[in-house]
Amino acid sequence: MIRGRVQGVFYRESMKAEAARLGIKGWVRNRIDGSVEAVVQGTPESVDAIIAWARRGPANAEVTGVEAEEATGEFHTFEKRTTQ
Repeated sequence: MIRGRVQGVFYRESMKAEAARLGIKGWVRNRIDGSVEAVVQGTPESVDAIIAWARRGPANAEVTGVEAEEATGEFHTFEKRTTQ
């Protein structure tokens, strides 16, 4: 879960590009509460790298917090999902 000014700043599209660069699978979506939610899967190093990226986000984002926890699932791509 990523909080702050993370909607309307191309956060999801930027995360999708970063995930592709790092070989990450999973998904990202906006939440109706204004946060962004993501599930990521990859090597420990690539997961650490995308979490570090999530703490900064794209240029116009103002991330105030990132909550990370273990998740399960098997993913074959990284996709943007609809708001929930």
